[in-house]
Amino acid sequence: MTFNEDFWDNRYIDKNTGWDIGYVSTPLKTYFDQLKNKDLKILIPGAGNSYEAEYLHNLGFKNVYVVDISSIPLQGLQERLPDFPSKHLIHADFFDLDMAFDLIIEQTFFCALDPKLRLQYAMSSHQLLNKNGKIVGLLFNDPLNEDHPPFGGNKEEYIACFNPMFNIEIMALCYNSVKPRAGRELFIKMIKKE
Repeated sequence: MTFNEDFWDNRYIDKNTGWDIGYVSTPLKTYFDQLKNKDLKILIPGAGNSYEAEYLHNLGFKNVYVVDISSIPLQGLQERLPDFPSKHLIHADFFDLDMAFDLIIEQTFFCALDPKLRLQYAMSSHQLLNKNGKIVGLLFNDPLNEDHPPFGGNKEEYIACFNPMFNIEIMALCYNSVKPRAGRELFIKMIKKE
């Protein structure tokens, strides 16, 4: 199965979006609430309906970028938030981006990728981040599926993937996951190695 634009468009068209909780997840809201620098350039890849981008925008962060291979959720975010800069809504493949960011937010993108692309995700994230840039977010700590997203994983496999390029400051069982994901998520904070 190819997880391309048509695949994801059809998921939205069919309303087959089980990953979508309908609001910013509690762990990320908690993290965002303590951020002081509103000038951070933030990327949310594979953001879907991107309640995280909406929340950050409403907090006054004006350098939030959303990339998704499907245009459908990008259009939805623009409709919900007409003053969100349209040039910050990028209809593209994450792996084709050529920009620089201070922070990448991970929320159900990594688990949507074919597991064969995980090392490429780590390398691409490293290239996209400025000096001392960070990946912050959530990864599933659960086997999940082998033939379709979401794909799960575990801490040991994630450390092997990210450790060559990132200092893993936090990778711990998330204490404030939304109820359906309780005990099944790791909160991560990883800083780019130079």
